[in-house]
Amino acid sequence: MEVSTFFIHITIILFFARLLGEMAAYLSIPPVIGELMAGIILGPSLLSLIEPSDVIKLLAEIGIILLLFEVGLETDIMRLMKTGFNSTVVALFGVTAPFVFGFCVSYYLFALPFLTSLFAGGTLTATSIGITVRILTDMARHHSREAQMVLGAAVIDDIIGVILLAFLYDLSLGKGVSLQHTSQIFIFVVLFMALAPMAAKFMAGVIRRFDNISQIPGLIPTTLVSLVLFFAWLAHAVGAPELLGGFAAGIALSRRFFLPMGLAVHAEPSFAHRIEENMKPIVHLFTPIFFVMVGLSLNLKAVNWGSSFVWIFSAALLITAIMGKIMGAFFIKEDYYRKWAIGLCMIPRGEVGLIFAELGKSAKIFNEDIYATLIIVIAMSTVLPIFAIKWFYTRFDRKLDSSHESSGAE
Repeated sequence: MEVSTFFIHITIILFFARLLGEMAAYLSIPPVIGELMAGIILGPSLLSLIEPSDVIKLLAEIGIILLLFEVGLETDIMRLMKTGFNSTVVALFGVTAPFVFGFCVSYYLFALPFLTSLFAGGTLTATSIGITVRILTDMARHHSREAQMVLGAAVIDDIIGVILLAFLYDLSLGKGVSLQHTSQIFIFVVLFMALAPMAAKFMAGVIRRFDNISQIPGLIPTTLVSLVLFFAWLAHAVGAPELLGGFAAGIALSRRFFLPMGLAVHAEPSFAHRIEENMKPIVHLFTPIFFVMVGLSLNLKAVNWGSSFVWIFSAALLITAIMGKIMGAFFIKEDYYRKWAIGLCMIPRGEVGLIFAELGKSAKIFNEDIYATLIIVIAMSTVLPIFAIKWFYTRFDRKLDSSHESSGAE
């Protein structure tokens, strides 16, 4: 891409993200909807002005990493730890149910090939924590008990997603099941998850010390953005597969590093406040690029809208995708309304589902109709829950708060 082309693309993305985000907010719609619509309008679905290039993808990845860092700053570690068991249950059922049901619908009801059915089921397993966090933040519910459970479940969901993607990638190459390769990915992710909190605490201390003696402004944002890029490089350096490198870096390293990093910083309120003030402008600059990028990645023109197969298969998978995620929340011991809140927050697929769909397409496992169907399902299961979550909190916000107060009193 020409440098001048890149400049005008970023200009257009930022302008339309702000414009449509403001319009959405004015209409009492979550601003993230406006940013997603900006991507759909600018991308191949409508005007085809901008393609999701590697450079824009990198900026989008930085955006979601920084958003999760901001979440880490505001997360109560003790509350997060208390939700560990419930988060695990929600994640395991929220991955298993859509995968098994998606496979069964594809293989038994629509007689699709075995590998195609596996990939279709895999596409339904993902949860886009970035979109969910943004919705809860816009609704001022990111400190709630259910938000902590969803955040914990998303961590486990992402680990399983990396392993499942590696497993399906080996199958797509005709290698069969490579336990060695899948085990390497699993060890890589789990080791990082175990070491990240310690590394985060150490690095937070280093940043704090140097911030006290620095003679030049801007140390905090410079250091944190540098860490984003360093951990993305580290994923490749330790041998993450090229196809999974960016995904593994974002989830296993960069994204999940910044949650414990934010928690470590949060231990000292004054320092955390200074970091938050320094980072907010950068977060607000990069985060909209991520949500526009999700819209750019959707190509609704690829959908054969006249095909009855596309409509029926899409409806079946969409029901499977939604119910599979909601079911997981009903296996935990929580009140009725909180279960629904958690289930709804686990539905959005966003960019993670697109990674599975793109892998299936590039490996020629999906034909055009099946790929188009999955695009519809990902788009609908990303956009519809945003409205559903807003309606749910508008309708039942007081019931959730009262149930939390009564459980606290007990």
